[in-house]
Amino acid sequence: MRSKLVTVRNVLSRAVAALAATVVVSLLLPVAPASAHGQLATSTPLKGTVVRQPLAQLALYFTEKPASNAHFAITGPDGSRVDNGWSYGEPKRLDKPVTEYFMVNGVFEPRLYHTGFPAMVTVAHWPAKGRYTASYLSVASDGEAVRGEVTFDYQGPGTAAPAGWSAPTAGPDPALLAQAEGEGSTSSGASGSPVGPTGAPASPPAGAAEEQRDTGFPAWLVPALIVVVVSAIVLVAARRRPAAGRAATAARRPADKGGAPARKATNPTRKTGNRTGGSGRRGRR
Repeated sequence: MRSKLVTVRNVLSRAVAALAATVVVSLLLPVAPASAHGQLATSTPLKGTVVRQPLAQLALYFTEKPASNAHFAITGPDGSRVDNGWSYGEPKRLDKPVTEYFMVNGVFEPRLYHTGFPAMVTVAHWPAKGRYTASYLSVASDGEAVRGEVTFDYQGPGTAAPAGWSAPTAGPDPALLAQAEGEGSTSSGASGSPVGPTGAPASPPAGAAEEQRDTGFPAWLVPALIVVVVSAIVLVAARRRPAAGRAATAARRPADKGGAPARKATNPTRKTGNRTGGSGRRGRR
C-alpha cells in the first residue's frame, strides 16, 4: 500500500511540475515581444555598456521611422542636457530581427522586422565621466506612443561645449504629447500625424499593418488562469492523499499491538506446564 502511495505521489508531483512550467511559459511568452509598433530595436551605444571615446552622435534604431516631431534628449551625470538636435540616418539591416505582435481576430500574430530606422542624436559635449541617459518620445504609425530611454556609462575624456551652445530646455512638442496620450488623431491624413523631413507621411516598414493594438482583455490570460486553477486542484489532491494513507496506517497499528500481548500470555503457561511435567517424570523415575 505504501509503494502505491509513493507512486501516486510521484505522478502527481510530476503533473504539478509540468503544469507549473506551462503557467510560466504562458505568462512570459506574450510579454517578451512588444505589441506596440515602431519600438526601439537597438542603439549605439547599447544600453548598459561603457563608452570610452567621446561620440559625436548617438544612434537609436527603431522598427519604423520616428515621427518628425519626435523628442530626444541626452542628460549627463549631473542631470543637465548635452544633446544638440537630431536627424534621420541611413536605415540598416538589424543583426537580430525584432518581433512585434499584431492582434488579429483576438489572436496575437508575430511579424518580424529586419530593418532599423535610426534617429541620430548629436552630443554637444561630454562634461564628465558617469552615467548618461538618452530618452525618446515618438508616435508610431498605428498611433501608439513610443517612449523609453537608453542608459550607459561614459568613461572617456571630457570635452568642451561648442562656442555659443547652451543646454536645451525645451520639452516635447504639445501635439506630440497629445498624440502620445491618445488625444490626437492617428489617421495618416491628420495634421498631427507623423511626417517625414519632406512633409510626406512617414511610411511604416515593409510588412507593417495598420491594426490598432488591442487594449481589451488579453487573449492569453484565460488559458493561463485555467492552468493555474488546475495546478492548484492537483496540488491539493497530492497533499491530501498521503495524509489519508498515514491515517489508515496509524489505525492499523493499534490492532497489531493489541494482539501481541495475548499471544505472549499463552507462552508462559505452556512453558510452565512443560517444566512441571518434566519434573514429575524425573521424580517417578
